[in-house]
Amino acid sequence: MFAGEFGRGPFGKGFGGGAGAGFPGPFGPGGPRGGRGEGRRRRLFDQAELQTLLLALLSEQPRHGYDLIKEIETLSGGEYAPSPGVVYPALTYMEEQGVIAAGAAEGSRKSYEATEEGRRQLADQSDIVATLRARLEALAQAREKTDPAPVRRAMHSMKTALFDRLSQEGVSRDTVLAIAEIIDEAARKIERIEP
Repeated sequence: MFAGEFGRGPFGKGFGGGAGAGFPGPFGPGGPRGGRGEGRRRRLFDQAELQTLLLALLSEQPRHGYDLIKEIETLSGGEYAPSPGVVYPALTYMEEQGVIAAGAAEGSRKSYEATEEGRRQLADQSDIVATLRARLEALAQAREKTDPAPVRRAMHSMKTALFDRLSQEGVSRDTVLAIAEIIDEAARKIERIEP
């Protein structure tokens, strides 16, 4: 179906080199799912890299397309997940190339696994797989360092305290101004924090 239309990927003719390279229509550089991002999800891998990563995951165990997306999201610490509009065409193409095969369908969900040919080709790309996994791990580590959960907790506590205090009877204008000054001072201190 896709062979011969998109340049070359790691498994012969097909998906091309750079991010969105060779993809016409909605998946290309000018389309809503290609180029600089896919909605809120930025593109982390070009098509050849994504195919290699998908094949590596399918060599571990059979998976559905949705499972592959969730596994990549998990490996990145929730920072990145390829869109279904990129993953499912890649799986179709890889199946046509004989590097993966569809197993028994569960309802409308088709499970895939790596074929012997896919495992053979994957063995020649172990360095690439390691690099792709390292890219996902780096995203996960960066998220862990900058996880805003403690800040969200503190903001929630402050919001609760504000509503509790301001909902009491007899709150004076001086109390409101004092609370505003405390918040303003906190904002000034935050701005002065060194990175």
